[in-house]
Amino acid sequence: MKILAVDVGTGTQDILLFDSTREIENCLKMVMPSPTVLVAEQIKAATKKQQPVLLMGTIMGGGPSGWAAEDHLRAGLKVYATTGAARSFNDDLAEVEKMGIRQVSDDEAGALKGVKRVEMRDFYLDEITSAFESFGMPLEVDAYAVAVFDHGNAPPDYSDRRFRFDFLAEAIQSNGSLSAFAFMREAIPQRMTRMLATANSVETHLPLLMMDTAPAAVLGALEDPYVRALERKLIANVGNFHTLAFHLGDGRIHGVFEHHTGELTKAELETYLTKLAQGRITNDEVFGDMGHGALVFDAHAPGPEDLVVIGPRRGLLRDSALRPYFAVPHGDMMIAGCFGLVRAFADHKPEWKDEIERTLAGR
Repeated sequence: MKILAVDVGTGTQDILLFDSTREIENCLKMVMPSPTVLVAEQIKAATKKQQPVLLMGTIMGGGPSGWAAEDHLRAGLKVYATTGAARSFNDDLAEVEKMGIRQVSDDEAGALKGVKRVEMRDFYLDEITSAFESFGMPLEVDAYAVAVFDHGNAPPDYSDRRFRFDFLAEAIQSNGSLSAFAFMREAIPQRMTRMLATANSVETHLPLLMMDTAPAAVLGALEDPYVRALERKLIANVGNFHTLAFHLGDGRIHGVFEHHTGELTKAELETYLTKLAQGRITNDEVFGDMGHGALVFDAHAPGPEDLVVIGPRRGLLRDSALRPYFAVPHGDMMIAGCFGLVRAFADHKPEWKDEIERTLAGR
């Protein structure tokens, strides 16, 4: 059984070809620039050439691509976008127009001359396929699993940060499992527009699972033997753009908070993690600090045995007074999200569960 797992972040896209005929450590993998970084570089190149840009394609992650588009506009250059691409910046197209991005129809886009055409998408399947083939490895898989960070399509005048955290809360309350943040293609909630756009960009009859990035990384951290053996743990995924932490114990999620990594100092993050472990963190304090929010489901749950940290910005907690354990699932921290995707796939595809779990267990 082969599953192509791709964890799409803000800085990198982390790629694992899970193969149940190999030891998990020998499965092929890559860490490459994220799609939003690749798009940003194309826009920056157009800015240097004083060339207008046409953004085409579908909804994708923001951050670097959005900042590059804003810089392009500030340079006095034009940015055009088709409807799908425009929603990458804001689901409210009126807000996109306010940014200075001119929306065009597909016909108008086809008629534009002298523009740099940039495709917006989160799943670089053709490029990944080509990379494997260049090493003599035809990419023949049984399924796809992709993780993206999705704020969702918030109603007008409703905070996208609050809307995002509503999704996290509902997923936890649905069954209390980290796999609740994953959906087979046909079950993706309609409000999760980035997940839908990514899934719809792949024309395939093969099973496809979509998952949120941060829970995927936390689920992947559980592949570390030390972490798995802890009955009670606090796991923080310190990503390039977002930090998400879960208080886990007795097979349940006792609490969670999510914030923007760039808004946190080491001391602030330590304070939030301590409060989460003690069941004292509040939604109002995190949201008021420009974070997404916090929830405590059991304020009297026993405290964690250890703090576990994962993610590309984990260095923020290096030398922390909290003395965190830096998880290394199957020997590779950067592929944690991919391991989480594979584990979630096993939970959503019961007929494949035994084979996947045997491989992850090294049997």
